[in-house]
Parts: sequence; C-alpha cells; structure tokens
Amino acid sequence: MLRKLSLSFAAVCLGAYGQTQTATKGASSPTPSALDKATLEAYVRHMYVMDSRIGVQISDPKPDELPGFSEVTVRASMGLQSQDIVFHISKDGKKIVQGAVFDIGHNPFQADLDKLKTEGAPGMGTSGAPVAIVEFSDFECPYCKEEAKLLHDNLLTAYPTQVKLYFKEFPLDAVHPWAKRAAMAARCVQRQGLDAFWAYHDWIFAHQDQITPDNLRDQVMDWAKGQSQIDAMKLGECMENKLTEAEVDKTVAQGHDLAVNSTPTLFVNGRRIEKALDWPTLKSILDFEIEYQKTAHNAGDDCGCELKLNLPGQPAPKSTLGLPAQK
Repeated sequence: MLRKLSLSFAAVCLGAYGQTQTATKGASSPTPSALDKATLEAYVRHMYVMDSRIGVQISDPKPDELPGFSEVTVRASMGLQSQDIVFHISKDGKKIVQGAVFDIGHNPFQADLDKLKTEGAPGMGTSGAPVAIVEFSDFECPYCKEEAKLLHDNLLTAYPTQVKLYFKEFPLDAVHPWAKRAAMAARCVQRQGLDAFWAYHDWIFAHQDQITPDNLRDQVMDWAKGQSQIDAMKLGECMENKLTEAEVDKTVAQGHDLAVNSTPTLFVNGRRIEKALDWPTLKSILDFEIEYQKTAHNAGDDCGCELKLNLPGQPAPKSTLGLPAQK
C-alpha cells in the first residue's frame, strides 16, 4: 500500500516571511510574492522540509471560489509517488491559505462528485440507490484484499437496495509489480460479462499471495479454464495484446485527478475515505448518508440532481448486479 507524502492542513501567512526577508536583504529588496513560482517553491520546501529528492511543480494561478484569492496547485513528487497540495493565494501574493473551500449551498463533497466518473466501471448493487460508493483499488494491495472481503461479506446483505458499488482499478505499479497487468486482465474478463468480472475479482484477491509477476498470466489462464462463462482463448488474446491498457490508464488518470494517493480509497457519495475501515464504522457512515439523502437529494446513484456522476439517466430494473448504462 502506497502511503501519501506526509503533509498537513494549515493556514500560513507570507507577510511575516516577506518582512523578515526585507530586513535581511535591505529596504530596497522587493517583498516576496507567493504568485512568483520560485518564491512559492522555496517557501513550500521550507514549510514541509522537502529536500532535493522531492520534485516540486507549481501550476499557474486560476480563479478561486474564495473571493480575493487565486488557486494554485503544488505537486510534490518522488519517483512515481506524488501528492497535490492546493493553496489559495491572495491577489497581492502576500497571504497563503491551505484548506478546502466550501459553498454552503452545495454538497460539501461537490468538487470530488463532479470528477467521479463511473461509466464503464463494473458495478454491484441497485441502480438509483441513495448511496453510490466508488472504490479505487489495487489487486496486489493487501489492505484492498481485506476491504474486498469486508464488502463482499456485508454490503449487499445489509443494503440490498440502498447502495451501489463501483470498482475502479488503481494499480500502484511503483510498489506492486504485477498490479497493472492484473488490472488489465480484469478489464479483459469484464468484456465477457459482469459476473465473470466479479468472479475474477474474488479469485485474484483470494489468491493474492500465490501470484508473482512471472506466473500471473498462467495463473489467470488456469483459473479461466474452469469458468464456464469465459472464453479462455479470447481472454488470452486480450491479455497478450494489452487491449485494455488504455482503459486502465484512463482510470488511473481519473484517480490522479481526484488526488488518490493510496489504496484502498473509497468515495461514499463523494466523501473520501482513505483507509480500510471496519464494518461497523463503514456501516455507520452508510446509515448516516442513507438517512441524510431522504431530504438532501444531492448525491447517490443517478440522484437526478445537478451532480455530474456520469451515471445511468434512465430507470433501471432493480437488480443486484449490473453495469451502468452508457450515455
């Protein structure tokens, strides 16, 4: 499991820093501005003790929801690991605020809801349910294995009609050498049916400890031969020719856009959960959200509100399994 770079939320003021620099360099030196990328990089590196091993990229300022401020994203990276830090910078460049900005008239998780895309993702549960869970997972991640079992054992039993789960592959190939190929194989299996996908999902997590980069393909093909709903020859061709790599890359890009940095990461009606929870804790969140949506109607699977979840727009039969309809 890939852990995020350790960065905390804070509100910081650049004014005092500027005064100190002016006193040091002399009265004629200009006051530093956080809108200058070099100045902001030096300031952020000092704040978070980022040495030369950590790369820093700073975006151009863009309009901010916070009046009088611009939004700037700082990306800190080390190898394939990265984390985005959003700063709100005053128009004069003197003050920086780090933290989320909320609009009381909208769902507090609106920004992530607008980015969540479930079209084409394998789903489990009832279309139109008041709660939609989007799970970013890695087949080689041991914590994901635990969460997969927890969801399999409890979710549909406790919530046969109130929850819809969507699975998104997010292989952390910097630390898990066979995770991406397993995700590509999952997409190949999905092409042969949703039931086949969930059978693969359960099987590969159950046999996670027996799989290596060298034997992954053989293990998958041996499993497929015992599955009546799978054409093993088509599956082998799909895996051999990497026909689903672009699909997995697209899902990974969506995860990065949502600042997913670790697995498993769940979004429960947009609420980000970045670690595996025990069932009582997760259930309490689901119960709260189901009750809240009885009056809020501002999230869920195909809620009919202004969310951009890219979910089914037409009524669907009540079922326990089914892919989201294509728009």
